[in-house]
Amino acid sequence: MESTLTARDRVGVQDFVLLENYTSEAAFIENLRRRFGEKLIYTYIGSVLVSVNPYKDLEIYSKAHMERYRGVSFYEISPHIYAVSDNTYRAMRTERRDQCILISGESGAGKTEASKKILQYYATTCPVTDHMSTIRDRLLQSNPVLEAFGNAKTLRNDNSSRFGKYMDVQFDFRGAPIGGHILNYLLEKSRVVHQNHGERNFHIFYQLLEGGEQDQLSKLGLERNAQKYHYLVKGCCPRVSSINDKSDWKTVRKALTVIGFHEEEVEDLLNIIASVLHLGNTQFGEGEDGETQITTEPQLTYLSKLLGVDGPALREALTHKKLTAKGEEVSPLSFEQAVAARDALAKAVYGRAFTWLVAKINQSLAFKVSHTSIMIGSSSVIGLLDIYGFEVFQHNSFEQFCINYCNEKLQQLFIKLTLKSEQEEYEAEGITWEPVKYFDNKIICDLVEEKHKGFISILDEECLRPGEPSDISFLEKLEDTLGGHAHFVTHKLANGKTRKAVGREEFRLIHYAGEVNYTVNGELANQSVNSTAVICQSDNQILSQCFNREEVTTQKRPETAATQFKNSLAKLIEILMSKEPSYVRCIKPNDAKQSGRFDEALVRHQVKYLGLMENLRVRRAGFAYRRRYEAFLQRYKSLCPGTWPNWQGRLADGVATLVQHLGYKPEEYKLGKTKIFIRFPKTLFTTEDALEARRPALGKTIQAKYHRIRNAVIQSAWRGMKSRRKARRRRHAAEIIRKFIKGFIYRHYERCPENEYFLDHQRFSFLMTLVRNPPKSVLDKSWPVPPPSLTEASEHLCRLCMQNMMRAYCRRIQPEWKKQMEQKVVASQIFQDQKDSYPQSVPKLFPPVVHRLQHFTDLTNTPLTDYGVAVTKYDRRGYKARPRQLLLTSSFAVLVAEAKLKQRIDYAALRSISVSSLTDGFMVLHVPSEDNKQKSDVVLQCDHVIEVVTKLATMADKKNKVNISQDSIKFAVARGKEGVIDFTSGPELKVAKGKKGHLLVTAPQLNPR
Repeated sequence: MESTLTARDRVGVQDFVLLENYTSEAAFIENLRRRFGEKLIYTYIGSVLVSVNPYKDLEIYSKAHMERYRGVSFYEISPHIYAVSDNTYRAMRTERRDQCILISGESGAGKTEASKKILQYYATTCPVTDHMSTIRDRLLQSNPVLEAFGNAKTLRNDNSSRFGKYMDVQFDFRGAPIGGHILNYLLEKSRVVHQNHGERNFHIFYQLLEGGEQDQLSKLGLERNAQKYHYLVKGCCPRVSSINDKSDWKTVRKALTVIGFHEEEVEDLLNIIASVLHLGNTQFGEGEDGETQITTEPQLTYLSKLLGVDGPALREALTHKKLTAKGEEVSPLSFEQAVAARDALAKAVYGRAFTWLVAKINQSLAFKVSHTSIMIGSSSVIGLLDIYGFEVFQHNSFEQFCINYCNEKLQQLFIKLTLKSEQEEYEAEGITWEPVKYFDNKIICDLVEEKHKGFISILDEECLRPGEPSDISFLEKLEDTLGGHAHFVTHKLANGKTRKAVGREEFRLIHYAGEVNYTVNGELANQSVNSTAVICQSDNQILSQCFNREEVTTQKRPETAATQFKNSLAKLIEILMSKEPSYVRCIKPNDAKQSGRFDEALVRHQVKYLGLMENLRVRRAGFAYRRRYEAFLQRYKSLCPGTWPNWQGRLADGVATLVQHLGYKPEEYKLGKTKIFIRFPKTLFTTEDALEARRPALGKTIQAKYHRIRNAVIQSAWRGMKSRRKARRRRHAAEIIRKFIKGFIYRHYERCPENEYFLDHQRFSFLMTLVRNPPKSVLDKSWPVPPPSLTEASEHLCRLCMQNMMRAYCRRIQPEWKKQMEQKVVASQIFQDQKDSYPQSVPKLFPPVVHRLQHFTDLTNTPLTDYGVAVTKYDRRGYKARPRQLLLTSSFAVLVAEAKLKQRIDYAALRSISVSSLTDGFMVLHVPSEDNKQKSDVVLQCDHVIEVVTKLATMADKKNKVNISQDSIKFAVARGKEGVIDFTSGPELKVAKGKKGHLLVTAPQLNPR
């Protein structure tokens, strides 16, 4: 932390304890403002963290930041919520004592976000198993559920917590989270029935209407329009731009599943939510006899169904009351009383359902005790208290009174524990403790809670006395009992100047944080316990647990709301007293929720109400700065020749030598057993400035010494290292050569220690050669010669390699290319080494369909042509050449001339195909002479004879019926006669008729055999 003191003029100090003018509120706020301007939202007051809401996302909450603060001493790096979290966690692990973190501040200051950041830190950094992962997820998912049912949009905050929350996180002996428990305080039930302008009811109502499925809403009797519900329109703010109710509904439903809610429980819970909305729409009017009655029958029907109660009984409960005075009587309610009873029922149903919800979450978070857990010992706990800060509004009601009473108790606890920790540290270090004067607000706490004379006792008496108590009579009772108290004022008791600021139906309490006026209107009405006999008979499983039937039959008067809150607060204080506390004080910089804006008046108001100045004064009553000897000496030892560069004696003696050299006066410091205590920040600042001034000279000194020892020490060490490294390499090389030679001598023997290195080297060399130079293609037949021990393995590898290359090659072949390859294979089987013109046809592709045709021919009575080519047909008599087109279909071949079908040859009738072995393009198609449909054999000439014969043989399935003749080909002529084609070699291609009636064909021979 000391490293930032040199920049204190720009960013302030990280710890308010180091403020020179620590009693000045203006200096305190100016330090906050400087740090806020530099986006430094965290500052310490000793071990207390002050957090200013930035109203925007800062890049300081990543997992890398969590690791930066993990396991680091509290003051080593800049203030952060993670530093408090980690310090608390390590204290729990090392001291085996339960801890708690108290988070306070007014609405919008960032309390909920602070508690989320703490939980996220533990969830990320603590060790986790599968079971613990489930607990971790439930802990995190409890937040959106509690926010939906307990948070609302207010003028100050779009997601304001309207209840106090204390959460215990339970850890096992390894520091892993294994369970949790939540306590809730003072839910703002009045918000259910009334909201100020610009505010909303609890989030869950809007989430259900926006995100619920249509079938679900129809079943609940609801419409997807918040404007139709009386309890949702009073604030005139059904939608908020920063809130996505539909998306939040999905989050809540998922969270309920993760936590472990059953579908039946969720259905009962939603029935209660819907019933509250229907209660708000229940209207009253006057009947013929002037009695109050319900005028909205559909609402009553839905209410009886959703609440699981009898309709007539519910009607009776909303319009009449029972009086117990010399027997039970039923008295009708006036219109105003009926509306109040309806609202009271809505608040009671919602409030108790919220309590049940918290209890259900606690069941899912509860640590399940097992045999293993008993064996490993007890667990430890870290508590998180997210509580409302001191509140002062224009009109302050009973709820503000309870909130401020709670803050009085916490302030009392805070000051006591702060003084206690200070005194314990002083005593542990052997420093004399000087009593600190501070304002003890016990007098205010006693004013509220003292038996028989306190505010709550007077309120209880007024509620219990016979007759009809009123708010004015309660105020008069307060004036009679508390009239002489210095911290209590009413309009009647005030002097002339104060009387103008206190209304006739108000009283003023002078709190530690300031004066607050409270109204007594509705004070007594707030104390009744809003439960009715009819709800105790409910079939709804949740309500049957919330409203105990013994409440109806018992004769004992229930406690008032004020007494209930006092008792729950006492239990909370008892819990906190049993733990080691840490504190987070949250401040909001402006009311407009704008980033970068710092409202000094608003911040001053919160500094006062949070008691930060009082805390700072207590912390500074003794010594402002204290550090362990080793840390202090390590940082400042360069300022004293006696301690630089290293101190060899006791740490305490070294620190004493250092401070004497620095000229510390006796009243400026004290030396404890393990720490030095410095009274004034100015002393520390002077020391820090001296260190800053010393650093340039220190750097030069170190550099000079380095230059002096570089040649002597560094070069000597470097030469020695190089020599040792070279000697090691030589020894290693000699050993390798020796092994290699011995192995070469024994290479033909069985594997033994003498030859194992050589054989391994042979294997390695062969495999590396194979890795570096594998065959490049399927045509590459090269393969390295293996050593004898790898002959069989080499054969397997070669086969696998070729298989892989073949498989890869086949996968890359396109369908068109595959067809070409298949035709080329057929051509090779027929003509290879048989016909001279075959080698020239190998590199040429066979074209698809009728690509060889000079002119497209339309055959209307033939199937789709698969292939066509121009040919020359020779007559059987006279051998006259005639141009034709040969078309191949799937089942026959046809000869066409000038769009006329000249001859059709069915593939089934085709007996064979004859060609010569020369380079001519002649081919003879042999057909049965006895078939009347055919005209005997067909003599054709084509420039693409290899291609035509291949395709024809393939399509007609006559690949084995292709005859290749070297001298002559005989063919059938009509009437059983035969014709002959004689083939001879010559310089060029000639076709002529011979003397014997033979057809003479002369063709060049390219490949003489």
